[in-house]
Amino acid sequence: QVQLVESGGGLVQAGGSLRLSCAASGRAISTYGTGWFRQAPGREREFVGSISWSGGTQYYAASVKGRFTISRDNAKNTVYLQMNSLKPEDTAVYYCAAGLEPSYPTQYWGQGTQVTVSS
Repeated sequence: QVQLVESGGGLVQAGGSLRLSCAASGRAISTYGTGWFRQAPGREREFVGSISWSGGTQYYAASVKGRFTISRDNAKNTVYLQMNSLKPEDTAVYYCAAGLEPSYPTQYWGQGTQVTVSS
């Protein structure tokens, strides 16, 4: 079993940056793909990006490619989402996830952290 806890959300102006962290416990995530999803009010949860267990391969949604970067530190059991050039449409609750499928990991979920981008 893997427990995931996100942190780093908050309020930022458009064009700004935030870095989210996802700390895992209970079991090492070094053998799992990990990723980020988000859900805006009134919308379905959507894939943001993910990273393979080794960190060698990343996958991104078209809407964030070039602006967001996923990285991981297996020694710290932590995954990061660096978000740059934020837009108001990036406002959502961001969820960390882990799973055996690195391109779309959905086996374990965190509770989410709110990101609000003001215009």
